[in-house]
Amino acid sequence: MLDDRAGTDGQAQITEADLEGVRAAAAALQKEIAKVIIGQEYVVQNLLLALASRGHCLLVGVPGLAKTLLVKTLAQALGWEFRRIQFTPDLMPGDILGTELLETDAATGARSWRFVAGPIFTNILLADEINRTPPKTQSALLEAMQETAVTVGGRTMPISPPFFVVATQNPIEQEGTYPLPEAQLDRFMFGLSLDYPTRADEERIAQETTTNTPAVAGRTVSQADLLAIQALVRAVPVSRHVLGYAVSLARASRPNDPEAPPMVRRFVEWGAGPRATQNLVLGAKARALLTGRPAPAVGDVRAVAHQVLGHRILPNYAGLAEGITANAIVEELLKTVPEPKYD
Repeated sequence: MLDDRAGTDGQAQITEADLEGVRAAAAALQKEIAKVIIGQEYVVQNLLLALASRGHCLLVGVPGLAKTLLVKTLAQALGWEFRRIQFTPDLMPGDILGTELLETDAATGARSWRFVAGPIFTNILLADEINRTPPKTQSALLEAMQETAVTVGGRTMPISPPFFVVATQNPIEQEGTYPLPEAQLDRFMFGLSLDYPTRADEERIAQETTTNTPAVAGRTVSQADLLAIQALVRAVPVSRHVLGYAVSLARASRPNDPEAPPMVRRFVEWGAGPRATQNLVLGAKARALLTGRPAPAVGDVRAVAHQVLGHRILPNYAGLAEGITANAIVEELLKTVPEPKYD
């Protein structure tokens, strides 16, 4: 059981036992997920970083890459309550949040309102093909993802932690889809792209998933332990140097900022906001902690830069015409943004 003493003020000292406990928990979780999910180690590792940081993830990949299975397997390995919402054009906000029903007491005839909770009241929520529903319904997730609460009928109800939203999106099918608004995209800590498996992994998939004995992930990390890990992430100290580098990366993505390089000024419409800076720092803290280190380095910020910034940078028309992608812009930032120097 991990020590949860760091959960209130974020100032508690992180001990060697804490570091070993978190590293072991992360390794055990990855091992259980690997029993079901073959390959995709990069995506699994980043899912765990977001989970430890109290963030949310957007998974982008073509059909058949086990996006849904990955989230279900994570919930299985954690032993948490899991809900899946299939986003469709006719989905309404009440289908996600819940609704108030007017009931009549059979004995007295008195009428009263009763709230019927929607599937958002869970630990792990899979928003499957989130871009198939209109922005009005997509926006039902905004408050929950930021405030861990839902407001219905003028009443605000908290969602019990831990709460983790993973949304999936198909990048090749555009008919009948709705682009995610920037406000919705910004709520996702990480944007992760899934690629096709290697030949060796695909051979394993074909062999191991076509039998009568499907693999099952065993339960590893308890809710109490995960909440303790999330508290420890925020207790991880970060140096001014690392903090300054995260700020520099985010500011350099904004075309009107003095720190922006020429490529950003020319090809970017909108850059990353302050929430991206927060996520760069949190992602770096989580990466350090989950690998058994007491504090993050600049390399940890660089390691999460694509995941944090890629879906928050919007190329302009000139960039689109030149074939400039958000990931290419992030790569340019990593090459050109210097580490800050302090006297």
